[in-house]
Amino acid sequence: MSAGIGITRYPDELRLEVQSYLEQMSFIDPGIEAVGGLQDAMRYSLLAGGKRIRPVLALATARAIDVPKERMMPIAAALELIHTYSLIHDDLPAMDDDDLRRGRPTCHRAFGENVAILAGDGLYAEAFRHVMLFQEGEPSAVLAAAAELATATGVNGMVGGQYLDVTATARGGADGLRQLHALKTGRLIGASILCPLLLAGVSGPATMSAFQSFASELGVLFQIVDDILDVTGTDDALGKPQGSDERLGKRTYVSEFGLERARELAADSHHNARASLAEAAPDGHTDQLEQITDFIYTRTN
Repeated sequence: MSAGIGITRYPDELRLEVQSYLEQMSFIDPGIEAVGGLQDAMRYSLLAGGKRIRPVLALATARAIDVPKERMMPIAAALELIHTYSLIHDDLPAMDDDDLRRGRPTCHRAFGENVAILAGDGLYAEAFRHVMLFQEGEPSAVLAAAAELATATGVNGMVGGQYLDVTATARGGADGLRQLHALKTGRLIGASILCPLLLAGVSGPATMSAFQSFASELGVLFQIVDDILDVTGTDDALGKPQGSDERLGKRTYVSEFGLERARELAADSHHNARASLAEAAPDGHTDQLEQITDFIYTRTN
């Protein structure tokens, strides 16, 4: 799958900056200390580790358009809060019923199902509060970014994709599978790239279209590789149960096309993502976005 890429370098310095920022976040206002147990559950999942791909993408996009990354840290944190909320709810007994996430017991195993549901709800709400309170930018630009974030995670994005997944109502064939995962996984990854563009006032239709193509292809690439790793990985490497997609009878690129064809599709998607990125920012500082793209293609966990 990764022939010709070699050893890829992930922009770990951005991950560490995101991690430090998240560690300093508090969700409780003075006088409401009684809900400290809820904050404990939220932080338990939020600070459990991971590559922080979505916020790192946001900071790398800022570099590509010559915007100081510090300006995009609030939206980057919001992306990770929302992603963590989605993982907490994905793991619930009514959804994937998983016991392990990022190498530790899932939130509902550690705190109970009722608190886990509330922890996910809280992270989603706090993401938008954080953007509205701390994100710099023209008010219209901040609202546009918040609208993109809401759309990417709502019925026309992540939640809609989740519905297609749990009800097995996606259209048949390759197009239906791509739509399912473009909504469920791809839209939030796409928002990680588009929100910084909106906040920076990037409006050229050609540039936006190329970045949108890059974002869309990157989301598909992430999902194809994720499906492959669910078959070829291990619990220790993945930090979650291997083979859960097959156990739940989910449609994946491997179940639809077989392992070898899925690897070919990943190679195609990687090529398309790199081509779209080159078109989006021919004179920009895209080295970090290139690193993330290559990392997603070659990752092993």
